[in-house]
Amino acid sequence: MSTEISPPPVKRRRLDSSPPSNTTLRVYAWNINGIAPFLQAPQKQITSFFTPSPTKSTISVSEPPPPPRASLRDFLRRHSFPHLLLLQEVKIAPTDTTTQTLVQRAVATLHSSPNEPDYLAFFTLPTDKFNATGFGRKVYGVCSLIRRDFFTSQGVTVRNVDWDAEGRFSVIETEGREGWPRLSIWNVYAVNGTEFEYRDPDTGEVRGTRHGRKLEVQRLMRGEVERLEAEGYGVVLAGDMNIARDGRDGWPGLRTRPAQHMRNRRDFVEKFFGDGEGGLGMCDTFREMEGEARRYTYYPRGVKWGESCDRVDYAICSKALKGALTEAGMLNSEQERGPSDHVPVFATFDFGHSRGGSKKIKQDDPGGGMENSE
Repeated sequence: MSTEISPPPVKRRRLDSSPPSNTTLRVYAWNINGIAPFLQAPQKQITSFFTPSPTKSTISVSEPPPPPRASLRDFLRRHSFPHLLLLQEVKIAPTDTTTQTLVQRAVATLHSSPNEPDYLAFFTLPTDKFNATGFGRKVYGVCSLIRRDFFTSQGVTVRNVDWDAEGRFSVIETEGREGWPRLSIWNVYAVNGTEFEYRDPDTGEVRGTRHGRKLEVQRLMRGEVERLEAEGYGVVLAGDMNIARDGRDGWPGLRTRPAQHMRNRRDFVEKFFGDGEGGLGMCDTFREMEGEARRYTYYPRGVKWGESCDRVDYAICSKALKGALTEAGMLNSEQERGPSDHVPVFATFDFGHSRGGSKKIKQDDPGGGMENSE
């Protein structure tokens, strides 16, 4: 990549590809911008293409379905079967149970590999009749893929939040067994602030703009995180926050228009990272581990890789979990972006280990990828 587009690449840190231990938690989050490319279409009988003859029996021959363009199971295997893969913007209509079943099949243990971990799929899809209606309601939506052994061993429960009907939040909570802390892990697809109208989800009455709704959601999310921390939970917020944090997080520059976008950013930073009044002082895991590195998670399609990119996807954790953080970053390569316009982010915690300090690694290539050791 030329220096006109980005600073020169530097040596990458290699990812730990070993399977999770009994004390580690490995979380991946990825805005996949539609789950359809990851699914194999259901089989159709050849008879479905013809009008049956009243005098002849139909032929029950199935034609092979086309293979998916990408594979969730391959992603899980390539990254040593993390405990959680949190997907955003899955674009599944709330009534589409067929696609939900296909997702569960796509991540289940294969008969050919019975010793690999099995996964459960949990969906939060839009029920808002006024703000999530486009494309046959195939908008927004999150899906949480949870390793079955982790689900069982940590007494996992999965819930929604009562202040969102757009399918943007799924909350995964554990009981804190076997020496682990109690955890509340959020799959987040945050509101994108725009001038479009936001309507009351019950009455349809206009209540302002999507900018206002973004600020409201940030307030509600902050309040619930504060409550959970007071109850003894360690909180992890992972996913697409739909905002870049500061000047290090946009290439070639940080978005500064419209002015309301800047206010949304300031509110986000103060509420979740601020140490002053009203701030939670949470840990941006990427910044904690990578320091001033300029790396990004959103790479729009139709633009040359690395010419325009932003870091809008995060794994954020409570201060109480910072000492257990051992690894964090993003898989910023065209291969890992797959059919999406975002790349996955990840964080690893070891609850049998506490770091004495933060590891800082300088890395300044917006188009570069992190090497895997698989």
